[in-house]
Amino acid sequence: MKTAAEYSPYPANYLDRNGLKYHYINEGSGDPVVMVHGNPSWSYYYRELVAELKQNFQTIVPDHIGMGLSDKPDDAHYEYTLKSRIDDLEALLQHLGVNKNITLVVHDWGGMIGMGYAARHPKQIKKIVALNTAAFHMPKAKKLPKRLFMGRNTAIGEFLIRRFNAFSSLASYIGVKRAPMPADVRQAFVAPYNNWQNRIATVRFVQDIPLEPGDKAYDLVSNIEASLSQFADTPVFLGFGLQDFVFDKHFLAQWKRHFPQAEAHEYPDCGHYVLQDAAKDIIPLISEFIRRD
Repeated sequence: MKTAAEYSPYPANYLDRNGLKYHYINEGSGDPVVMVHGNPSWSYYYRELVAELKQNFQTIVPDHIGMGLSDKPDDAHYEYTLKSRIDDLEALLQHLGVNKNITLVVHDWGGMIGMGYAARHPKQIKKIVALNTAAFHMPKAKKLPKRLFMGRNTAIGEFLIRRFNAFSSLASYIGVKRAPMPADVRQAFVAPYNNWQNRIATVRFVQDIPLEPGDKAYDLVSNIEASLSQFADTPVFLGFGLQDFVFDKHFLAQWKRHFPQAEAHEYPDCGHYVLQDAAKDIIPLISEFIRRD
């Protein structure tokens, strides 16, 4: 079985974050395209989009702490919260001197993290590409799926994720709908999460889902949602696989309410990993959107 590093097609770069190695891809030059992954994926998710854009853009793809090729510390050495994720992304872009004409590409938790950064630095954002994600509270018409409820709220849910990789492994099967992931691709998606310790972030992300006032990230998500009005004139691309069991039509409708000007592409036969599921369709569309003046 290959290691996660062997699956990554690009040279590794690392930023020291309080003694922790924060991995990122940094390919190409030009206006920056910052791609922010979610849970339980990693920077590998964006490999084909990087290949498409790196000839003309600076493509930057971090692995969140605890994920991908970044360090995977215990709770004593890192606070696994939304605020920490935004702080990390902010530190990376400051380190790279990236502070203008940013296109944000966000997926899953990447929506909260990327738009959390955008809320702090709205003038830096040129375009937004949102893929099966959110930057707002759970739509009222949507209930938390049982799988997430179990992982978020029960000891047995955490045990299944940490002991059997129940979250990452399951996602690699149900996250695509058009055709199963090729075996090597599926192995690449799950490779970083190969033991109990290395699965800490996949469960902490689930436990950080804010559902009601008092939850740790609730007020921050409220602030991120309130900030979306700052981007009323920003070009927005929405790409959604409609068979996502979490980020489904209810989330897409919410994005459209916030951004009625958005260019929206819906894939009724695709799932959560829309960049993987609909690669041949959606990557050229994203590329054309980003290149457009």
